[in-house]
Amino acid sequence: MAEEFQALTRAFSGLGGLGVDESTMVSTIAKWQKQPEKRSQFRKGFARFFTPHGSIEKCEDDYMLHLKTEFSRFKNIMVLWAMHPWERDARWAHHVLHKAHPSTIIVEIACTRSSEELLGARKAYQALFHHSLEEDVAYNVKGNYCNLLVGLVSAYRYEGPKVNEELAKSEAKALGNAIKSAGTKGDLLVNDEVIRILTTRSKLHLRATFKHYKEIFGKSIEEDLSSVESLQETVKCLDSPPKYFSQVIDKAFKEGADKRAKDALTRVFVSRAEVDMKEIKEAYNKQYGAKLEDVIAKNTHGYYKEALLSLAGN
Repeated sequence: MAEEFQALTRAFSGLGGLGVDESTMVSTIAKWQKQPEKRSQFRKGFARFFTPHGSIEKCEDDYMLHLKTEFSRFKNIMVLWAMHPWERDARWAHHVLHKAHPSTIIVEIACTRSSEELLGARKAYQALFHHSLEEDVAYNVKGNYCNLLVGLVSAYRYEGPKVNEELAKSEAKALGNAIKSAGTKGDLLVNDEVIRILTTRSKLHLRATFKHYKEIFGKSIEEDLSSVESLQETVKCLDSPPKYFSQVIDKAFKEGADKRAKDALTRVFVSRAEVDMKEIKEAYNKQYGAKLEDVIAKNTHGYYKEALLSLAGN
């Protein structure tokens, strides 16, 4: 009986991982259907979920909200998986803009999608919400950050193979000079040259620019932008999406990760499964010395775990 209680506690709690173990719950319903005393003993022994309240054990409101989130993970991943990618991106962007969330997700969408995919997301946004994405970004994002985001979501970048190395080197110097002379992070966010380069150049051109930057200044541009998170995120997404997404995944699994960090796990796996999941797994292994599939198996539960493993190609 102790093993049954322990298994059900793990299934209900979601402790030590994301999701819940639905199959254990269902099998326990069948076994305990005519044994209410077992449920009573389970409630008394699960102090984190139930607390004494008069003659009953009360289910804690905070934990009910926690469980609601954990139960919904599998539902959310399946609904998002079934959506058209353009609609998915449009809905994510709209949620960010209208729920006062950090705008990192919009940077991610604008910088890691192809030009056609970003254009498709903008079309879907307009069809769903009767405003343009650019219009809503300009209206909802306050301060200097607005210029960068409007430029990113409006971009239609060249995706051919040609790179002008001399121009890339020249623009690396321009970025370095702007960063070195900036008095505050706000100065960089209103620097027309910085915004122009990051929001209009092709990704291949920018990777060459970032390479020249390190050669010229001795540090990566990512390091030099550590005090300007929005620009640093932009550079990460443009330079190496697999490395960026592996870092997002790692944050989701860290102890004490908040809801946004955990929710990002679903976003990454759904949006990248058919794009660059192989490269993300390689980047994760290189950065953290572990197989992504093993980390998923250890840190998630139930159908949510199975869905993540399937999207990971396991």
